[in-house]
This record gives sequence, C-alpha cells and structure tokens, in this order.
Amino acid sequence: MRKFGFLVHPLSYEDVIRYEPGAVGKGKPLIRKILEWMPAYRVSDIVGVRSITGKEVSGHFIAVPLLPDQWLELPRAEAVQRVINGAKVAIELGCDIVGLGGFTAVVGDGGVTVAEECPSIAVTTGNSYTIAAAMQSLFRGAKELKIRVSSAHAVVIGATGSIGSACSQILGNRVAKVTLVARNATRLKNLTHAMQPHVSAQLDWTVDIRAAVRSADLILTATASTSSVVEPEDLRPGAVVCEVSLPHDVSRRVASERDDVLVTEGGNILVPGKKLNFNFDFGLPPRTALACMAETMILTLEERFVNYSLGRGINLDKVLEIERLAEKHGFKLAGMRAFDKAVTEEQIARIRKRARAARALAARRRSPGGIVVQGT
Repeated sequence: MRKFGFLVHPLSYEDVIRYEPGAVGKGKPLIRKILEWMPAYRVSDIVGVRSITGKEVSGHFIAVPLLPDQWLELPRAEAVQRVINGAKVAIELGCDIVGLGGFTAVVGDGGVTVAEECPSIAVTTGNSYTIAAAMQSLFRGAKELKIRVSSAHAVVIGATGSIGSACSQILGNRVAKVTLVARNATRLKNLTHAMQPHVSAQLDWTVDIRAAVRSADLILTATASTSSVVEPEDLRPGAVVCEVSLPHDVSRRVASERDDVLVTEGGNILVPGKKLNFNFDFGLPPRTALACMAETMILTLEERFVNYSLGRGINLDKVLEIERLAEKHGFKLAGMRAFDKAVTEEQIARIRKRARAARALAARRRSPGGIVVQGT
C-alpha cells in the first residue's frame, strides 16, 4: 500500500497542551525552549483513507514542533532545515510523498529547497487543493447569504502570497470588483498591473485592511499573520468572510459582536473511508482534514509522486486538476465551521435575517426621504 507523510506543528500553547497534557503548568518560556530542542518525529499512523474507486492508502502525521511565531523568528536557513528534517522522517517511514502543513509550507521558498534536498520523495504544499476548497467555501457562503457573485465586491487579504494571488485571479473572472490587500505596496501595485489584463473585474489595491473590508461583500483571508487582522467594527452587514490560513485571521470578537456576517473556515474537507482514523486529534470532526492534507492523500491515491504545489506561483491548471481528482476519489467540502465550531443552519438563517435588517436600515439612512432613527 502506498504511503504519504504530512508535516504538522502546534498553532498555539493550547495545542501543545492538547497534544502533551504533561505541559500543563509549565511556563511558556520553558515550553518554547523544549520545542526548540525537539527533533521532528512521527505523531501518528493514518489508516483507512479509501477512495470511492475502492483504492486505499495510509500515511503518517509528522511533527516539526515549533509555534507559528517561532517559525517566523528563525533564520530562514534554519527554518528550512527543520522542514527538511521532517521530510527525512517521512522518507525513513517509507512514504512516497510528503505534504507541508502550516508554516512548514510558508517558510523559505514554499518547499522548493526541501524538494531539492530530498529528491527521493515527492513534495507538495497542498496549496492547489487549498485554493480550490477556498473558492468553493466562499461561493457557498455567498449562496447562503444570497449575494449575487457576478456583481459583488471581493477583497483578498494576503493577495501577494501564493494562495492569495491565485484566489484573486479566480475571483477576478467571477465578481465585479476585486481589491488586493497586503503589506508591501510595491508588490501589490505590480501584481495588480500584471493581473488586470487577464481578468474581467475592476482591480484596485491597498495596504489598509480596515478601509478595504468596509465596502466588501466577499472577503478572503490568506495571510501568514500570527494575530487577527479583521475586526468586527470594520465589516459590512451581510458580508461573507472566508478564512483560508491558520492561525485565524478574523478576530474572535466577530463571533460575539456581529450576528449579521458569515465567517467560514475555507479548507475543511471530508475524507472518504468508513474506517478512516487519523489517530490524532487536530481539532476537526472525525473524517475531516484540511485541504492541504487532502491534496497529499489524493496524489497518493493517484500514485502521482511528483513535486506538485511548490513555490510562490500556483498553476491554475493544477487547481482545476486536483479539484477534479478530489471529486473522482470522493473528497468533498465538509460542513461549514467558524472559530473552531460548526455553523448550524439556524445560525445561517439568523445571520441572513440580521443582515437583511441591517442593510434595510442603512438604505433608509442614505435615502433623503427615509426615516432616520439615530442610535438604533
């Protein structure tokens, strides 16, 4: 049976404690130092990934145990070496392909050096299927809130990254206007000029996240930020926000302060296989994986042991291909979730109702003959 490996790391101190209860009561400086000392290791055996075609594969989760900010603080060469060490564990375990999860896909050059240093195993970041799943999630949210996609204003935060730029290009041929947002103005300007001839939507760009999201119907976040970048007071009533990256980009205050916007996690995938067992709790419901994990499984089922999604640029043909292969093997979008919890049909109906009321009130405020009630 062909095998895959997938690199993981904790996203927070709470994750460390969930994985290792013995860490309870230990100070954060000590936990950080222990993580720095720990080598990559096998976390669990994944069994029962069974395609609807009948083919079955297995795999391993492999930890490269650093927190997000530790990944960003490391010198680039040392961070990449940590990822290479994780890939070498996958080779020792007999895996045919290794997927890079979380910041192991972000640091350095997006897996290119890892692939060069580990030629005996195929490497992928899983970004192609992550992009396909993100688009499916965003458009599902738009459908739930009855947003007409063709006339919508979309904002992509993290637009100069590999996932953000590909999503911007896809949205550029689906919506009326796309605003590209990132930290580097020069890169944003260059990306906008390069992309505009190839999309039908009007493009603009800004480094001001708050200004951008205030007029947006659809928002997609794909950043490498370790803290929230979208706040509740900035969102338009009835907006749909799709979070692609982890840790979360959307402030948890949105859950309690804005009952008129729909937030959804972008990359949760239901994996086929009645006896599937990850033997590891990474915070999602049974049989649910992140799209980047699922891409590694799909390529293993296909025996496509090639370097697939690597580097800063994404081939949109691969996004379409992996989406088609996912359907072939029975992978599909999982139930909607936000802030690590399931989003129920009742919640969606309530958000839809609140958004409709908020929009109507805003329209009355703008109308010269409308009734304006201050403070309501």
